[in-house]
Amino acid sequence: MACLFAARLSAAGTAVTMLGNWPEGLEALRTSGVTLVDADDRRQSYPVTVTSDPASCRGARTALVLVKSWQTAHAAAQLGACLAQDGVALTLQNGMGNREKLAQALGARRVALGVTTLGANLLGPGLVRSAGDGVISLSVHSRLGPLAEMLRTAAFLVENAPDPDALLWGKLVINAAINPLTALLKVPNGEILSRPTARSLMVAAAREAAAVAVAQGVRLPYPDPVVAAETIARRTAANRSSMLQDVQRRAPTEVDAICGAIVTAGEQTGVPTPVNRTLWQLIKALE
Repeated sequence: MACLFAARLSAAGTAVTMLGNWPEGLEALRTSGVTLVDADDRRQSYPVTVTSDPASCRGARTALVLVKSWQTAHAAAQLGACLAQDGVALTLQNGMGNREKLAQALGARRVALGVTTLGANLLGPGLVRSAGDGVISLSVHSRLGPLAEMLRTAAFLVENAPDPDALLWGKLVINAAINPLTALLKVPNGEILSRPTARSLMVAAAREAAAVAVAQGVRLPYPDPVVAAETIARRTAANRSSMLQDVQRRAPTEVDAICGAIVTAGEQTGVPTPVNRTLWQLIKALE
């Protein structure tokens, strides 16, 4: 996702600095820029500044946080060394807990929350293909206007969503319903819909997660969680979920912050979550 956002922002004329710690990826980006592959397999590279040293981008006014949930604490520490006092970090990450980790390091006033239904497939270091259009939904924040305008200039579809908890849980329910199953079955998102057993598990996972959200007093941003999950799976049918990509490259997944977070919240509210618990355990076994 970081490569997708960097490519489109750079293409629109925004100066982008990518701050990270993946040596192979940083070297590829430093040498060739970030390369976006279109549906016809055509490649276009865009220039970005690359660094692993947060001091080199001290005074940054805006930051997009697109790392995996298990990397958030480290990213927060890096941003603490470079983000301006009046700057804002926007998290568009999957799972629960990212906003809190960032706020602990930066202060709540410098953290904004958003979610996105965009898809991206990383084909190699610095090489990314868009895997389905989607929306960026942003919570209300006094300092978010310029960043939202940058995203719109880069042809992203941006909308305002006044309820941050609805944003988080709305995305969490869909992630829990789709991502673990695709990782276990090693199939793209749309394949779940054509397999009766997988589809029934998707339905059960979505309903469990939605029940936990309701028990916590959250009003989801859609009337039916099953319809929402099926719609996203259909719209991103060819996409390999981020969890599947993680499993395939033998990297840690975000299942703790997705199914694990749902199970924990279910225990706190007295809502049973047997399907999410099983998916969580199976993905941890794969890891």
